[in-house]
Amino acid sequence: MPGQSLLPGFDAAPQLTDRLFFAIFPDAGAAAQIARLAQQLREEHGLRGKPLKTERLHVTLHHLGDYAGLPQDLVEVACAAAASLAAAPFDVTFDRAASFSTAPRNRPFVLRGGDGVASLIAFQQTLGDALKKTVLGRWAKPAYTPHVTLLYDDRSVPEQAVPAISWTASEFVLIHSLIGQTLHMPLARWSLRA
Repeated sequence: MPGQSLLPGFDAAPQLTDRLFFAIFPDAGAAAQIARLAQQLREEHGLRGKPLKTERLHVTLHHLGDYAGLPQDLVEVACAAAASLAAAPFDVTFDRAASFSTAPRNRPFVLRGGDGVASLIAFQQTLGDALKKTVLGRWAKPAYTPHVTLLYDDRSVPEQAVPAISWTASEFVLIHSLIGQTLHMPLARWSLRA
C-alpha cells in the first residue's frame, strides 16, 4: 500500500526500464511529410508539445510489455512469431488528425485513417494471431486503432481532415525502447513480400 514501509527482506518492485513493441515505420518521404504536418498543426492549434523526431514516427502494431531489463527469452519468442508470418506489402494512408485521449494532461495528438488503414488492421490481426500461439498472447489485443503520434499536449483538438499521407509498408520491426529516454532500437526486421 502507498506510504507503507517495506518489510525486511522484501525489495521494492523493480523499475521498468525497457519496452518491447512491434511497429511499422513510414518511408523517409512519408516521415518528412508527417513531420511537416505535425509542425503545421501544432502552430494552427497553438499546441506547446514538441513534435516527435522524424525517425521516431511509427505505427505500433502490438505493445509487448514493459520490463526491468531486456527479457531476451521474450525477444526470441517475439522473433519466432514474427518469422512465422508470410504477408505481402500493403499501402497505408492517414488522412485525419485528432487528440487521442480524454486524459486531462499530456494527450497524444495523432494521425488516424479511415479506409486507408484497412490493410494495416488486417496485418496487425494476423500478427496478433501468431502472438496468441505463444506466451506473448496476452498482448494481442482485439481492439486496435492505428495511429501515428505527432506530439503530446494538454490541449484537446477535435478530429479534422488533413492532407492524406501514404506509403507502402514493406517491413515490420521489433523495437526495444528505453522508457523515458526517447530511444528506440530495432532488434529485428521482417520484410513483407508478395
